[in-house]
Amino acid sequence: MSEEAFRQVLAASWAGLEAEAPTGEGRVRVARLPVDVVHGSLAAAVDYEGRRHILIPIPSDRRLRAGLDGPGLRLRRRPLEDEETYQHYADLSCLRDDLGDLFTEVCVDIMSAAEDLPQNPVKALYRVLDRWRALFRAQGPLLGPDQLAGLFGELVVLRRLLELDPSAHRLWSGPDGHRHDFSGATDAVEVKTSTADEGRRARIHGLDQLEAPMGGALSLVWIGLRRAGGPTVGETVPGLVDTLLRLCDDETALLDLLARVGYRVTDADNYHDIRFVVREERWYPVGPEFPGLTAQTLTAVGVPVSVLDVSYTVDLSGAVPHSMDTSEVSRTVENLLQGAA
Repeated sequence: MSEEAFRQVLAASWAGLEAEAPTGEGRVRVARLPVDVVHGSLAAAVDYEGRRHILIPIPSDRRLRAGLDGPGLRLRRRPLEDEETYQHYADLSCLRDDLGDLFTEVCVDIMSAAEDLPQNPVKALYRVLDRWRALFRAQGPLLGPDQLAGLFGELVVLRRLLELDPSAHRLWSGPDGHRHDFSGATDAVEVKTSTADEGRRARIHGLDQLEAPMGGALSLVWIGLRRAGGPTVGETVPGLVDTLLRLCDDETALLDLLARVGYRVTDADNYHDIRFVVREERWYPVGPEFPGLTAQTLTAVGVPVSVLDVSYTVDLSGAVPHSMDTSEVSRTVENLLQGAA
């Protein structure tokens, strides 16, 4: 269907709804739009205050991007019920009458994008909103080899999470300066990456990095990498980023997180020749047997904590501590994902 046809359908739908008598507070008048997606059809709507909306059907457990709340647009989850169905929607509304023409164009773009991506209409919605928003990111230096390897390790873990939950990028807390790389409602995961040819050594920064969240559990993931020697072996950071963008439900949110750690897609050509192979990946529960220094353990034995900027290396090459088996890793990931919000 052409954009002009979408525009005419929208105009006619909103005009027809506006001609109807307003319903009670909190209710909306709805008209189906000719765009079918995985969970139903898009719809035009008008609320009791006369504001225009476009509704994108979503599953009941789908989370929406936070932060889009006026003064021009508002994005909300909205459940609607009629005589036959009960359906949740991503509800995008226009809050200003003087922006009506622009809102129409945004909605036309949303209809077109959803028609092209019916299996993930929320992702189509985000793409449209992001095209209408000017994004300016400050330029900076390229990532060095160690930084690139460290990022690769975190992205390997993020891929595992996104394969199970397209909103799991919201758990990636490292880019915001959090002491742990991934943080859920109760549990956390710290990722340590090494390019050394042998051994399993992890550099720990600070007395709080191995402290579990209050009331939760902490796991440490050790990832051993080696540089690949040929163009067909291993993976690159840009290639891994492309995979994550396909998996996640909010591309711009993920790109923002990457920008905070110094990775910009505009610099991807500089990293295409640097390829890594994961030679080993081990997950450890950070419990009593795990070697490390924390403020809690020092305080417990009566040592006053007055030393700042502590960094040290933990050797995980021995039989202790024990790493998790496959089922334990799966449970750890599931527990972490319960905190995706």
